[in-house]
Amino acid sequence: QVQLVEFGGGLVQTGGSLRLSCSASGRALSSYAVGWFRQAPGKEREFVAAISRTLATTYQADSVKGRFFISGNNARNTTYLQMNSLKPEDTAVYYCAARNGILSADNSEYNYWGQGTQVTVSS
Repeated sequence: QVQLVEFGGGLVQTGGSLRLSCSASGRALSSYAVGWFRQAPGKEREFVAAISRTLATTYQADSVKGRFFISGNNARNTTYLQMNSLKPEDTAVYYCAARNGILSADNSEYNYWGQGTQVTVSS
């Protein structure tokens, strides 16, 4: 079983950048596809980006395409979400999650979740 912890959230101005990290322990992250999701107050959790366990394939939601980039370093057992050109509507708690099998945008298909990290974008 893998345990996930997110780092890197914080307060940033519109147009700024942040890099979130998802650090894994317990098992190698290379055994899992990893996804990033976010949840704003009063809204459902939504897909942001995902990466395959081999790191060869990535997929981003249309709302973040061209601004957010997912990557991984299996040697460090860590997945990253680089967030650029941030907007106030990006404000949310960001979660990383892992699943056996291929990457997915469906949060119900992920078995393991981190505790989340808050990202706040001020206007």
